[in-house]
Amino acid sequence: MPTTSVHDARGSSQSLLDRLAAAQDATAAAGIDALLVTPGADLAYLTGYEAVGMERLTCLVLPAVGSPVVVVPTLEQPAALASPLGAAGVELRHWGETDDPYTLVAGLLPPGVARVGLDNHMWAEKVLAFRRALPAAEQVLAGSVLRELRMRKTTAEVDALRAAGQAIDRVHARMGEFLRVGRTEREVAVQICAAIVGEGHATAEFAIVGSGPNGASPHHEASDRVIAVGDVVVVDIGGRMPSGYCSDSTRTYAMGVEPTDFREPYDLLLAAQIAACQAVRPGVTCSAVDKAARDVITAGGYGEFFIHRTGHGIGREVHEHPYIVAGNDLPLEPGMAFSVEPGIYLPGQQGARIEDIVVCTDTGGERLNLQPRELVVLGGGS
Repeated sequence: MPTTSVHDARGSSQSLLDRLAAAQDATAAAGIDALLVTPGADLAYLTGYEAVGMERLTCLVLPAVGSPVVVVPTLEQPAALASPLGAAGVELRHWGETDDPYTLVAGLLPPGVARVGLDNHMWAEKVLAFRRALPAAEQVLAGSVLRELRMRKTTAEVDALRAAGQAIDRVHARMGEFLRVGRTEREVAVQICAAIVGEGHATAEFAIVGSGPNGASPHHEASDRVIAVGDVVVVDIGGRMPSGYCSDSTRTYAMGVEPTDFREPYDLLLAAQIAACQAVRPGVTCSAVDKAARDVITAGGYGEFFIHRTGHGIGREVHEHPYIVAGNDLPLEPGMAFSVEPGIYLPGQQGARIEDIVVCTDTGGERLNLQPRELVVLGGGS
C-alpha cells in the first residue's frame, strides 16, 4: 500500500507540501502549465483547506513550475490561515470587494501560459470568468491529473476510511432502534441521520430508506410511506467524518417475517457480492470486479434487474474514481478504495442491495464494513 509522510488524513504540513509537489510534477507531465482549483474535494486534498463554495473566488494557483498561491477573499483570510494550509506556509493573496480576483490570478501565472487545468467541479461562472481573463490559454480539466493522485490512498487515508466504515457499521448495528413497523420512511431516515452524527461523523450525507416497492428504486428519497410487516427495506447510509473522509454502506432488512418469496434473489445477490469482494486484488481490472458480481446474478436469471454499476471509488467524496463498471479496464492497485454494491430491483415489488467499502491491498482486498450481509429480520412496532 502506498505510503508518504502523511501523519493523519487531513495531512501534516510536510505531507500537504508533498501533495502539492506531486500535483505539480503530474501537471508538468500532462503538458499543462498550471492548475486552478476552487473549493471542493480537490482543494481540500491538496491544501487541507475546507473552503466554502460561494460567488466570491477562492482559488489555488498551482503552476507546474514555481510556488503555489491560494487566492482568497479578504473576509475568508482568517479561515484560510487557520486551516492546515496556513501551518504549511503556503502563500496567501487576498482580494477586496471591489478588486477583480480573476485578473489577480492571471497575474500569478507564468508568462505565456498556454494551457490551464480547471478543477472538474468549478462553477460555470468562474470557468467563463477565467476564459475572459486568460483568452490565449486553452482550458482543460484538472481531473485527469488529480484523480491519479487521489484514487491511490495512503495508509493514513485508508485508516480514515476504516474509521468511517466502523462508524457507519455502528449505525447499522442499531437499525432495530429506528426501523420499525408503523413508522414512515422519513421518520426512520431522520433518526438514522442523527445516529450517523452520534456515532462519530461530522455530517450525515444521506439516508436512503426504501421500503416495499420503493426498494426497487436504488436512489429512492425517503417518503411518507408507512413501513409494514412483510416489507423488505433497503437502507443505504453514509456520512463525512471529521477527517473529511466518507462512509457508505447498504444493508437490506425484512420487517417482522422473512420474505420467503424473496429468498432466492437475495441469496443470489449475497453470492454475487461475496464473489466481487473476493475478486479484488492488484492487477485485476475494475471491469473484472463488476463482471464477477454480474455473472452470478445473470446466471441466476436476474441480470436484467441489476441496473447499475457494481461500485464507485470513495475518499473525500462519496463518489470518486475508480468506478467499478463494465468497460473500465483500469487495473486495481494497492490503496484504491471503492464500494462493492450489486443490487436486484424488482419493479413494483421490492429490491435489495448489499454494499461494503473495499480497499485493494498488496495481496487482495480488505472489507471496511463488517456488519452481517445476510438478510436481517427486524420485529416490533413503533
